[in-house]
Amino acid sequence: MHIIGTAGHVDHGKSSLVRALTGTNPDRWIEEQLRGMTLDLGFAHLRFPDGVDAGIVDVPGHERFLHNMLAGAAGMELLLLVVAANEGPRPQTLEHLAILDYLNVKQAIIVLTKSDLVDREELGFVEELVREQTRGTIAADARAIAVSATTGAGLDELRDAIHAALVALPMRAPNAPAFLPIDRVFALAGHGTIVTGTLMQGKIAVGDSLTLQPSGTVVRVRSLQVFGEKRDAIDGGARVAANIPGVDVADIVRGDVLAAPEFAASDRFRVRFTPRANILATLRRRQPVRAYVGSAELLGTLVFAVVPTTTETLDAQLFLRRPTIAFPGETYVLRRLSPKDLLGGGTLELGDAPLVAAPSDDSPDVAAVARALRETRLVARPIKEISAVANLREERVDEILTDLLADGRARKLAKPVAFIDGSATDAVLTRALDALILKHAAEPWSLGLTSLGLARLLTLDETLLVRILASYVEDARLAYRAGYYATLAFTPRLSEEQRAFFDRFVVLDPLQPYLPGSLEALVGEVKRTKLPGVSQALDTLVATGALVKVGDSIYRGTQVADVRGKLEAHLRKEKQITMAQFRDIVGTSRKFAVPLLEFFDATGVTVRSGDLRMLRAR
Repeated sequence: MHIIGTAGHVDHGKSSLVRALTGTNPDRWIEEQLRGMTLDLGFAHLRFPDGVDAGIVDVPGHERFLHNMLAGAAGMELLLLVVAANEGPRPQTLEHLAILDYLNVKQAIIVLTKSDLVDREELGFVEELVREQTRGTIAADARAIAVSATTGAGLDELRDAIHAALVALPMRAPNAPAFLPIDRVFALAGHGTIVTGTLMQGKIAVGDSLTLQPSGTVVRVRSLQVFGEKRDAIDGGARVAANIPGVDVADIVRGDVLAAPEFAASDRFRVRFTPRANILATLRRRQPVRAYVGSAELLGTLVFAVVPTTTETLDAQLFLRRPTIAFPGETYVLRRLSPKDLLGGGTLELGDAPLVAAPSDDSPDVAAVARALRETRLVARPIKEISAVANLREERVDEILTDLLADGRARKLAKPVAFIDGSATDAVLTRALDALILKHAAEPWSLGLTSLGLARLLTLDETLLVRILASYVEDARLAYRAGYYATLAFTPRLSEEQRAFFDRFVVLDPLQPYLPGSLEALVGEVKRTKLPGVSQALDTLVATGALVKVGDSIYRGTQVADVRGKLEAHLRKEKQITMAQFRDIVGTSRKFAVPLLEFFDATGVTVRSGDLRMLRAR
């Protein structure tokens, strides 16, 4: 098996393409399906009649979720570079491509999606534009295929091209020690902990004793699956789900590695590094970085003997804040801390090469500011107070804080602007994530924990905690929705009993598909039932849009989405609509039509003018 990866700008049709090729929707989160935007990694199985098969890793296209894209990019061998024919290459198209140039991709196919939206001349122009902007990259001279996930045009040609590319790909090193970067971890009732990832090299078999790194915990593989199929043994290149009982979900995070015992964790590596041309002027001899190794995102420092002035590959040392493991020649990517520009990438080299000393050459001024933050730990201070403690001018402190923010030793809080020790806030985040993991495991139907709940668990001031967590939400290291915090990988899920409970209150009638349930009846039954967690489950369903409150009624999210689609289609054609027309289009009574239109007014879909509604200008 080999791994196919998608890459491209947000809303260019990557997930729709995967669904058209495999029949599997890679967007597994409720939010992804409702918003029509991939937030995290998605996976699908592509199988051909002659037995050739592959796993597809679908990555998010939005810049804010680039760290999630990088977690799945390391295992890709065949790239589907997705470009919408009606838009052409966009910033994220080129950034994804630049990243993948440093990783393991062996071959690329350019897929021009949404071909049904353009004519032949426009399609030719877009292909030329893609060719021009992919020169010198892994996609240079790649075959370009126009497809439409809507009409099916071009899909057979694309399948044939994928099949030919898969057959030509070399095997992963079968005799190398097993190396599985973990990109998902969850608990399965009756089985225990499950970890998933792409097996980068070697083999894994049921009964094997492997090591979780960097913790060093020895685990035994109870069972293995590849896309739901049980296997006794799995070769490199496959998407693997491994059951490893005896270890808690809370003890494993994305970025850990399930590996053979030959590997040992380290926080420093000799590396081969190739910088990007556009960042040469910003590089320093001791460069703070975000390092992406396997599925891990790690903070660290890249140290040069001499700062590079060209894009030629050179030797350097990479120091990490947290140990990890690597195999010789493993690829990696580096980004700046802030802004998160791509710096370059290369390979990790193992062995007894001499290491330079870890960076600790702070000037007296920098040391004074760092000490002022460190001594107060979880007390946020404005620049003026830091200046007084450090005995430095505010202008100088401002300059130093820029560097301390870049290497993670300081953190900037808002409302009001203040600065705080970065290691102290990182510890708060770790404790918060630990609490959330336990909450998710105990009550998977709940959205997570509120700021008050977390403040009580962590015994911290709620106001300060909110400011700290907001900074990590901004960095996309923590999720926040509808007043609840959650881990990024968490997807709320109801029990079968809870789902059956709510299904009774919004019954889908084929003759009246948009008939809602009674909100009053639902709330009353929620108060009376003894079924655990129903109240929190209702909050989850409403917050994620699975259920929608409209006036005195409750609808399924799919019903409201269908009604909105009919309404927008009519307004795009006719420009306006009356209450009577809307009622007839939806096939419902005035009793339900009036609140529905008022709901669409309130949510910014429509605007009212007298007795008419029009689409609100975007």
